[in-house]
Amino acid sequence: MKKPSPYLTFAGAIPFVLCAILITMNVDAIRVLGKTEYVLSIYGLVIASFMAGAHWGNHLGLADDNIWAVKLPIFSNIIALALWLGFLSLSAVGFIWLLVVGFIAMLVIDYGLYQASIISPDYFKVRKYVTLIVVVSLVIVGLQL
Repeated sequence: MKKPSPYLTFAGAIPFVLCAILITMNVDAIRVLGKTEYVLSIYGLVIASFMAGAHWGNHLGLADDNIWAVKLPIFSNIIALALWLGFLSLSAVGFIWLLVVGFIAMLVIDYGLYQASIISPDYFKVRKYVTLIVVVSLVIVGLQL
């Protein structure tokens, strides 16, 4: 059986795209969920935190002398905490742009992990495409707000 992770990764981009479409159409709120920009911000924070947690998890299986065993827990904590503090302190548009920076930073980290053969070429390929979808969606929103 093929792993579901590539499909789930692409599916995870759907709320970013839908929120970008709704905001472009001037839909200010999603019934039951709240303001569209808030829904997007919370979802982005959850996904980015999840991805930072995946980086944390990657470091656990590395040998102590691997440079990524030191870098990953530090970078993952900095990214997760910066995004959380940004969510609490920035305007909606400011936080959207911080998410753009955060997702790009995590892709750069994944590129380093790919170069070090810590993550597979297939996983990195999926990450590139999904990050592109997410970042484009967030940029569209950032330009609309």
